[in-house]
Amino acid sequence: MPRHRTFVAVTIAVMAVVASSVAAANAAPESGGRSGSAESAQQPSGGAQEYVVAFDGDAAAAEAAIADAGGSVVDVNEAANIALVETTDTGFVGKARAEGAVTGVARNHAVGTTRPGVAHRFATERPSASDRAIGGSRGQGRGHGGGRGDRAEPLADLQWDMAMINTDAAHRKATGKGVDVGIIDTGIDASHPDIAPNFDRRRSRNFTMDIPAIDGPCEVATCIDPANVDDGGHGTHVAGTVAGDDNRFGIEGVAPDATLVNLRAGQDSGFFFLYETVAALTEAGNLHLDVVNMSFYTDPWLYNCASRDQYVSGEVSDEELAEQQLTRQLVQAAVTYASRRGVTLVGSAGNEHTDLTAPTRSDVTSPDFPADIEGNPLAAHPRVVTRDCKILPNEAPEVIGVSALGPSTTKADYSNYGLNEVEISAPGGWFRDGVGTPTFQTPGNLVMSSYPLDVAIEEELANPDGTPVDDFSTQYCDSRGRCGFYTTLQGTSMASPHVAGVAALVIDRYGHSGRGGKSLDPATVRRILERTATNHACPAGGVEIYTDEGRPAEFNAACVGTTAENSLYGEGIVNAARAVGAIH
Repeated sequence: MPRHRTFVAVTIAVMAVVASSVAAANAAPESGGRSGSAESAQQPSGGAQEYVVAFDGDAAAAEAAIADAGGSVVDVNEAANIALVETTDTGFVGKARAEGAVTGVARNHAVGTTRPGVAHRFATERPSASDRAIGGSRGQGRGHGGGRGDRAEPLADLQWDMAMINTDAAHRKATGKGVDVGIIDTGIDASHPDIAPNFDRRRSRNFTMDIPAIDGPCEVATCIDPANVDDGGHGTHVAGTVAGDDNRFGIEGVAPDATLVNLRAGQDSGFFFLYETVAALTEAGNLHLDVVNMSFYTDPWLYNCASRDQYVSGEVSDEELAEQQLTRQLVQAAVTYASRRGVTLVGSAGNEHTDLTAPTRSDVTSPDFPADIEGNPLAAHPRVVTRDCKILPNEAPEVIGVSALGPSTTKADYSNYGLNEVEISAPGGWFRDGVGTPTFQTPGNLVMSSYPLDVAIEEELANPDGTPVDDFSTQYCDSRGRCGFYTTLQGTSMASPHVAGVAALVIDRYGHSGRGGKSLDPATVRRILERTATNHACPAGGVEIYTDEGRPAEFNAACVGTTAENSLYGEGIVNAARAVGAIH
C-alpha cells in the first residue's frame, strides 16, 4: 500500500542539484568516488570541517564565493550546482549563506581529527560480549533450519531466514539472473567466495573517504578504499543475504544469480553522510540499477525536521534546522531521481522500537558524530519532535520500508513499526526470540551471512587463523582449502536485504529484457511484493508484549489494523515463492 508523506517542497532547482551530483564520483573504482589527484585526496591536517554547499548560476562564481567565505572546494559539478567544501573557519556557514551564489549549506562531517569518535553505528546489531557469553556451546540454537540441510549449500541448514520466505521453491522459477542490485552500505568484500561470482567490479564505486577519528587508521595512503573492499563488514553481510552465490560453498542468498553493485556511502564506522548518500542514490539512477538496498539512515540526524513547529521539546539552532531542511530536500530529490530511472528502493525501518505513526518521536542520539571544529564528539541534544520529522531515506514515499522478525515470525522487539510506515516484514533476527524454549538467547536466532575475515579478526569474532571464537560465527572451507567466514547479526538492516532479494526475483520472473538485463517498473515490483506477502495477524489482545523477554514496558508494541495489513507486519511477511508464482 503506498505511503502518504509530507515533505519540504523539492524545487526543480534542487532536483537539478542532485540529478548529476555524482559526476565527480565517476572515477575508476580503484580510485574511489572523489575527483582530483591522490595528493589532493589526502586527509587534511586536524580540525577541518566538510560541508555540502548548493549554489545557483556559474560554478566559478560559486567557487569564488566559497573561497571568500573561508572554504576550499574538494568536489564541484557545474551541472549539479553542488560542491563539497572543507574549511577550518568556524564562521564559514554564516559567511557562505550570506553569499548570493549560495542557496544552501549543510555540514557533512568532521575530517582529519585525532580524538576518539563515537560508538559504531551498527553496534546494537552485533552480539554483545554478554550475548556471546550466554550463547552457549557450538551447535546450540541451530534448530530453525526448516529442513534446508539437504540443499547443495553446506551452511543452508543455518539459514532459517531463507526457509521462512520460501526461497527454495522460488528458485525453480527465478534466481535473479539479469538483475542488478545496488548495495548502499559500508562496502562489499568482493574476495569473499560467496560474493565474488556475482560482484560487478566495473560499475562499483566508493564515495567515501576514511575518517581516522571515527573509522580508525586509513588502510590506504589516500584514505579512499578501493570499491571492492569492506572494512566495516555490514555491507558484505547485507550483500550475502541478497545474492550469495549458489556455488556449493557456504551460504546461498535470496537471489543467487543477481549482480551486486557496490555503491559505498557508509564509513567503516557505519555513518552515512549527506554528500556520499546523495551521490550513491543518484549514481544508482544513472546506472539504471534494478534494485537498491538501504540499511541505514543519513547522518547526523535520526529525524530531519522542516521547521521549529515540529519541535515539541528540545533546542535547535538556526544552523541545525537549516541542515535538517537541506538534508530532507537533497535526499528526497535523490530518491525520486533514482526511482524515476527504474530503481526499486528497499529500506530498513530502523531499530529504535518506535511506533512511527505516533504523534511524536523521541530522539536522544542526534547529532551523532564528531562535528566541532576541534574534533570533539558532539553531545546529542535530547528532543521530542513530531512525526513530520523524517528518517531518510527510509521514509521517502518511494522506499519500501521493512520491519524485522525473529524465527518465530514475531516482530523483533527492537524493530520500528507503524501502519503505512512499514510496507512489509522479513527475517531480521532476534536473539531473545523463543523465550521459554531451548532456542532462547542462542546464536541460531540471528541471521547468518557472509563477512570479511579481516574485519572479523579485528572485531575478535575470529582467531588469527580464521576460526570462529564462538558459535555466533562459522567458517567454511572446501576441499581446495578455500575458506569463507560468516557471522550472525540482528536488525532491520538484516530484514531489508531479504526484501531486496525477492524484488530481484520478481524482476527476473516478470521483467522486460533490455540494456543487457531485465527491468520492471518499481511500482509494479512493490505491488507484487505486497500482494504476495504472507498475512500475519496482530497478537491476541492487540499488543505485542516483550516483558517476558526481559524488556521494559516501552518496548511493547500496539498492533493496529487487520490480518491483511497492520502496523507490525505491514502487508505481511515477504514470500519469495508466491512472489514469483512458484506457489499460490
